Amino acid sequence: MENILGLVALAAGLIIGLGAIGACIGIGIMGSKYLEASARQPELMNALQTKMFLLAGLIDAAFLIGVGIAMMFAFANPFVLH
Repeated sequence: MENILGLVALAAGLIIGLGAIGACIGIGIMGSKYLEASARQPELMNALQTKMFLLAGLIDAAFLIGVGIAMMFAFANPFVLH
């Protein structure tokens, strides 16, 4: 039982940690591409900004879904037999 709980804690940490790294890298690349595109064509800045914020929300939502799954495994673990 302790082995299962330890592995679940490790898995939850990996889910949250790797998800945070992926979301940060994704938002950073997206922000740099937005700045590059708006510098090349300033007249499209408003349309690009709308799309950038929509994508930032989707990237962040994917990370938060991972956090929710990790918390489910941490607090309501289906692998532990009572």
